[in-house]
Amino acid sequence: MNKIGVIYGSTTGTTEDIAYRIADKLNVPKEEVHEASKLNEAFIKECDVLVMGTSTWGAGELQDDWYDGVKVLKQADLSHKFIALFGCGDSDSYSDTFCDGIGILYEDLKDTGCTFIGATDTAGYTFDSSVSVINGKFIGLPLDEVNEDNKTEERITQWVGRLKKELDGK
Repeated sequence: MNKIGVIYGSTTGTTEDIAYRIADKLNVPKEEVHEASKLNEAFIKECDVLVMGTSTWGAGELQDDWYDGVKVLKQADLSHKFIALFGCGDSDSYSDTFCDGIGILYEDLKDTGCTFIGATDTAGYTFDSSVSVINGKFIGLPLDEVNEDNKTEERITQWVGRLKKELDGK
């Protein structure tokens, strides 16, 4: 069984709420859910899977707590880790930077030897551009609690189901 840790960066509480909802569906105890600003190498070392969430701010910027979190992640050995990314954005007001935070985390960690899981098809999303789209898919799970909160629960449920299938036997 893979030990899963959930890490989030949240300014207004939306991404934090989503992190706990995802953790619940993955049967991850609340003690294994951490703020990115409080991330440490010991926690990373004990996890096989890291589920990481961020909101996107300003003109497609990473949420502030992640700047220190990324430093800790880059210092850790991620070569045998699975990483699943999720993020919150506003596909209407910021359709040209929708959930860019996910893509920024991916860019920061793609050369660490980790394996990314949980890509999501762009079908069903309305946006103009996002750096989180890699090879035609979102590199993780994008959520829009501002305009599409009625779709969040179903999207989380489907994504968690895909994560479980991707991790089955690993």
